[in-house]
Amino acid sequence: MTTSTISGSGSRLPTYFISHGGGPWPWMKAEMGDTYAKLEASLADMPRQVGRTPKAILMVSAHWEAPVFTVQANPRPPMIYDYGGFPPHTYSVHYDAPGSPALARRVQQLLEAAGLPSAVDAERGYDHGMFSPMKAIYPKAEVPVVQLSLKRGLSPAEHLALGRALAPLRDEDVLIVGSGLSYHNLRAFGPQAAAPSKAFDDWLGDTVTGRTGEARSQGLADWAAAPAARIAHPREEHLIPLMVAVGAAEGEAGTRVYHENAFMGGLTVSSYRFGAAEGDAR
Repeated sequence: MTTSTISGSGSRLPTYFISHGGGPWPWMKAEMGDTYAKLEASLADMPRQVGRTPKAILMVSAHWEAPVFTVQANPRPPMIYDYGGFPPHTYSVHYDAPGSPALARRVQQLLEAAGLPSAVDAERGYDHGMFSPMKAIYPKAEVPVVQLSLKRGLSPAEHLALGRALAPLRDEDVLIVGSGLSYHNLRAFGPQAAAPSKAFDDWLGDTVTGRTGEARSQGLADWAAAPAARIAHPREEHLIPLMVAVGAAEGEAGTRVYHENAFMGGLTVSSYRFGAAEGDAR
């Protein structure tokens, strides 16, 4: 990697919007049984879909917001245990992927070129929106990961623009992943959430897989008008990472890669890939 570009080694990588699940779930299988079995299987299948090991991953997590888009530049990010009420052992788990200051510099260059103000955080660690799904995707933690914050205000348009600015990374062997949840209302889980989560998930699936380009982006920008939108997302920080993944693959098809209709006792939830997958084409 250099400060100006990151050379690619194959076809353009897809982008993803994934569910990162609740807290440190990969380290709680004894307590949770098969609750996360389908999600874990979908995350574990991502390397096959991608078809090769990327040089790095750029992760936009729902659990980091900043006044401007802020990129993590710590070469060895520590753990941030940003959850509460879990077993004691989950506050000492580790996912020891290296960071990448070179990728952080490249991200800043792309944002500057797009006229998007940005900042660097040289101390920031990994939050569970990163390390929980990554434990399933690359369990050996061998791929460098850089986190990029959301921007406070959570404007869909600004995060779609962020994705557009980051799109060149896809040709440089950097996998862009938005990490959130398609349904995130901690006060409405279980059977009471069955109808609203399905209504919103149906709309979301139709929007991201049934449209591309400006039509899809406009639909997502107007997400709050969707059926049960504010029940599914009373606050939208877990949905906004989707905008980044879509913006970086705006003209390309969306594919649902994970779906459950009885998660946590009644939730309908989904994850999506945008763009072609080399592994699926083989």
